[in-house]
Amino acid sequence: MGTTIRPELSEKNKYWIEKHRYYELKHFCLQYPIWKKARAALDGLSRRPYDLVSLSKTNVIGDPTAKCAEASLFYSKRMEMIERVAKETDSELSSYILKAVTQGISYDRLKARLEIPCCKDTYYELYRRFFWILNKERQ
Repeated sequence: MGTTIRPELSEKNKYWIEKHRYYELKHFCLQYPIWKKARAALDGLSRRPYDLVSLSKTNVIGDPTAKCAEASLFYSKRMEMIERVAKETDSELSSYILKAVTQGISYDRLKARLEIPCCKDTYYELYRRFFWILNKERQ
């Protein structure tokens, strides 16, 4: 996926955000599959404690269960934020919006493969609204 800088929306558009902020939020969303895999990989409770202890010079005993819980919470909060904003954007089209922003899927692919039930103009209006709401959430 390239990050070709496209012309910005007009500042008069109600969903305008600065183009670099948009790309920051876009790349934030594209990390969703990584977070999902990382959270699924957290199986600290099933490992033996001595498998999780790394050799360190500090001799500090850590709590691997707590570290796994904190990491899981970190990933879950971010994933939940993206899912919540997609639902807030449009409850009926939230699954399509979620796929688009987390997997970089274009409207044309959504229409051809998933038969999104709206026109291109409506979709892009919602797409811009998603990032506008996410911008407010992430401040």
